[in-house]
Formats: sequence, structure tokens, C-alpha cells
Amino acid sequence: MRGHLEPRGSGTWRAKVFLGQDSNGRQRYLTRTVHGTKREADAQLRQLILEAGLAHETSQATMDDLAAKWLDLAAESLSPSTLREYRRLLEKIVLPQFGSVKIRAIRPSDLDSFYAGLRRRGVSGRALSAQSVHHVHALVRRLLNQALKWGWILSNPALNASPPRVDRVVLEVPDVETVTQIINLAQERNPDIACFLRLAAITGARRGELCAIRWRDFDKSGVLSISHSIVDGRNDELIEKGTKTHASRKVVMDALTMRVLDSQRERCEERSKSCGKKLLRNSFVFSSSLDGSIPWRPHRVTLAFKRLCDELEINGVRLHDLRHFTATQMLASGVPVKTVAGRLGHANAATTLNVYAHALESSDAEAAHLLGNILNDHGDY
Repeated sequence: MRGHLEPRGSGTWRAKVFLGQDSNGRQRYLTRTVHGTKREADAQLRQLILEAGLAHETSQATMDDLAAKWLDLAAESLSPSTLREYRRLLEKIVLPQFGSVKIRAIRPSDLDSFYAGLRRRGVSGRALSAQSVHHVHALVRRLLNQALKWGWILSNPALNASPPRVDRVVLEVPDVETVTQIINLAQERNPDIACFLRLAAITGARRGELCAIRWRDFDKSGVLSISHSIVDGRNDELIEKGTKTHASRKVVMDALTMRVLDSQRERCEERSKSCGKKLLRNSFVFSSSLDGSIPWRPHRVTLAFKRLCDELEINGVRLHDLRHFTATQMLASGVPVKTVAGRLGHANAATTLNVYAHALESSDAEAAHLLGNILNDHGDY
């Protein structure tokens, strides 16, 4: 590994190490500006040569190497469900194509050809949607960006790739009558489920957040603190973690919902008594154990919701759509976007604006009608 010093002025040097040529024949160098004496500059040059040598070693790293190292690093910060999905995308889609390829050899054109193939042939003969390909692209971009931070590559080819355009999804939001039907049937079949669904429609909380609610999370004035979420881990393990945005929020309850919660608490207290225990403040509001110590599994709530919809012959409505129902009802009623974002737990109001632009359009039509009436009432034309 060759290196030398270039004087750049009084007490300033440039340490320069030759790395070889890139794919276009251009010479590549690793450089560093050093301030100090010639001896200090020589020491920095030796350090730079050592770093360049390490960089040369990682130049042989493949996508398999990168994925394994990145998954070990990311496992601590990702939710179990997200980590599980990333592993699936890597094992089923990304690594069969790029696993043995050196990451420094990957070009934007290689990724574009890969994405086009996924759109045409997909996996096992099933073509992927543009949205699915975008999920793959986002993972590849994240992986290669980590390689860039580690110094394994000089640029991220995924940044210059061209994944297929994804059209904005028009949300199919259930109306008030549909939501009421589902909750009413749930009240007949299982009042606990009815309470859960009412909370989902009132708070806009995610299903995992509702499964994580404990009785201690309600204060005397009817304000609910949402700070945790339940996710399904491996081997049927339930994991309690922070919310999706890693932030807690407070949501005010209305009087009728508080009465529904009072009834839920009475049922929970009766169950605890039946097993000779007292219901604790730390107990889960929705629990699969008599003493409230074990929360509901999120996917089982989804299955229960689907059974209710099937019985009512309601198609195309998911449990998560109750969250969309909450947002659109508030926006259409003129609730400020910032308030809606806070209630939903969005990191910022821009997310709310992007997802629920259609609800704002109907609100804008009402605003136009209101302003027109104001002018008509005070004008002579």
C-alpha cells in the first residue's frame, strides 16, 4: 500500500494513500489533512495506510457478509416483527440474487435489472407489486448505506437505482354505520372484543398498543397514556416494547367510553376473584389469563375482527382500518392536523397529511361552502 505526504502550507500536510483504480480506470486515493510537525504527519500517514489496508480487506466482502453483520447489529434496535420481515426478504429475495456478489461490484444498473425481474417474474413465478419491490429496495438501500458508513464501499449504488413508481393508495375507510355494526355484534358475541374495538375507533391506537394497555395507564380524569406495544416474537413469545415511534402519548377518553371501560374492569375483577386473586393496577386491560397477567396476542384480535366481518358479510375492512376511520372522522370534522397526529402517535403532522390527504379534501370543500356563505351574507351580489 503506497502513501506519501504533500506539504500544504506552514504546519499543514496532506497524507495520501493510493487505493488502486475504480471500474472506470480512475485512480482512487484515501486522503487526510494533518496539522502539526513533519513527524506528526508521518505518524498520521502510517495510520492512514493501516486504515487503507483494512479497507482493502473489506473490498472482498459479499452481500452475504454484509447481511449477516448488519442483522447482528440491527437485532437490538428493530422490533421482532420488523426483524422477521427483513430476514424473510433477505433469505427469499435479495440474497439468492446478490448473496455471493462482492458489494463493491454492485451497480445501480444491476439493481434496476433485479427490480424489473421482480416485477415480471417475482419469486417462484409470482410477480411482485410495485409496493413490494419498493420494500425490497428500501432494505437494500439500508444495507448498502451501512456498508458505506463502515467504509466498505465508496458510494451507495441504491441511491441511484430506479425502483418502480408506486401509485398513492386510496384508503378504503369504513363509515360510521359499518363500524357501529361490527362493535354491536362484538358486544353480543364477546363484550371484551367490543371494548377493544371501541377503544381502537376512539383512540386510533395500533392493535399492539391496545394489547399493551394496563389499568394503571388510565388516570382519574379519563386520560390514557400509551407508551408500550405488544408484538408476537419467535416461538409464540410475546414481547412488550416501546411504541412504533418510540414515544409515549396521552389520549383523552369520552364519558361513554369510560363507562364501557368501567364495565370491562368489572368483568376483569370477577375473573380475578374466580381464581382467588385481586385485580392489580399492573394487570392488562385485555388479557388471556384470569388474573390479567398475560396480554392478548395481536394477531388473535385480528382473527376475531375478521370473524365478525365475515358474519356480517362485510368485505374489505381490516382491523387497522379502524385507525384510518379515527383519522378521517377527525379531519373531516375540522380537528386540527396537529391534534390528529398527536392522537394517532405520528412522529410529525406531515405523515398525517400524506396519508390522509383525501380526508382534508372533503374538509376543504366544507370550508369553501362556509366561506361562500359568509361572503353571500355580507355582499350585494
